[in-house]
Amino acid sequence: MNSVKIMTALCLLSGVTVAEDVPIVGTVQSRCTIQTDTAGIYGNPNAYTLTTTPADGGVLPIVRYDVSLADAYVAKITYPTSFSSSPSLNDTVEWTGSIDVSEVSDVGMANYDADAVTYDQTKEYGLTTAGSTWFKVASTATNGGNKAFPSGTYRAVVQAECIAQ
Repeated sequence: MNSVKIMTALCLLSGVTVAEDVPIVGTVQSRCTIQTDTAGIYGNPNAYTLTTTPADGGVLPIVRYDVSLADAYVAKITYPTSFSSSPSLNDTVEWTGSIDVSEVSDVGMANYDADAVTYDQTKEYGLTTAGSTWFKVASTATNGGNKAFPSGTYRAVVQAECIAQ
């Protein structure tokens, strides 16, 4: 017993502090997932236009968001403003597009389009209801001066994000 008191006194007198860092680890899994429901295809209704509009031979890309926790996420979707790959282009390409809700799994999502925030080529939706929401994205690229696009394969990407609030 005396040896414990002596050791404690020596530690206090010498200014030695004993400490231990105890780790805490946690893993958070997103309750929001994004899936490509339909891949987009550009139609070519004339020599200088590529468009996903079905009437012009295109296919609208459709992105599905599945949310299992309401009011926790924002869907941020941006239509393309450049090709991710294409033949060499000598002219400036003008981009237009739109993003809209195409289907919902719950009537509580009925106001998503009306409540969305739009800026530049992006639309943000507050995912206020748990369930699935499908978004369709229109994209049109027009070659500068209405000049013909060179032959080849053109690819563009819709950016879809799920941001925790």
